Amino acid sequence: MALTTAAQSRSSFDLKSASLPVVAVLLKTTDAAQFAADLAERVADAPGFFDNDPVLIDLAPVREAEAPIDFAAIAAALREHNTLPVAVRGGSTAQMEAARAAGLAAAPDAPPARTEAPAPVQEVVREVIREVEVEVVREVPMPGPGTVVVDKPLRSGQQVYARGADLVVMAVVSFGAEVIADGNIHVYAPLRGRAIAGARGNTEARIFSTCLEPQLVSIAGIYRTTETELPTDVRGKPAQVRLDGEKLLIEPLA
Repeated sequence: MALTTAAQSRSSFDLKSASLPVVAVLLKTTDAAQFAADLAERVADAPGFFDNDPVLIDLAPVREAEAPIDFAAIAAALREHNTLPVAVRGGSTAQMEAARAAGLAAAPDAPPARTEAPAPVQEVVREVIREVEVEVVREVPMPGPGTVVVDKPLRSGQQVYARGADLVVMAVVSFGAEVIADGNIHVYAPLRGRAIAGARGNTEARIFSTCLEPQLVSIAGIYRTTETELPTDVRGKPAQVRLDGEKLLIEPLA
């Protein structure tokens, strides 16, 4: 017993359980090339969206598919966009074996849907990309305690990301500039570039501007570009952008 105690006291590490937030990607196609193209298109509209986030690939939607899945290609596509694919779940026996052969761990299947209200820190975001529905379930971080304030104009090519916080910009956001926040975005000047609020899944985030003329606005992955012209009651005027379910609402500020 003394020897065992001595060995334990000399150990250079301890083993403890841990719970870490992950991004869960529901795979809805066995075509790795199609997945890579859709992922690249989505991330192009929100650069900086991922920050070495661990990823869990959920295979439930393709569990019955007969076509094999190229997990090495799927994982490579995810790594290209600053994520760390670590595990899979919900697949058939053959799919899970193929995933393990590609270096991905097997995670427990998702628990059955609850009848009570879901936990407030989890959101479901759906959108259509190239007519392929993609569903992403991600843990939503609690709002950060701080606010990032930018006093100087942002020129084309410049980007500001308020990680875990709101972002307040006191000067113009020029065409080609980009402002990103995990919380709300306030621009007390013309907003002509891209504004991405709720960047890590917070569907309660909003965008406010005293002069709304954006290239793109996005909240929790739901976005709208200037390909769809803004109504006259908000274009170039004080307005806010918020989510109503899965629809972006752009409303004038009184």
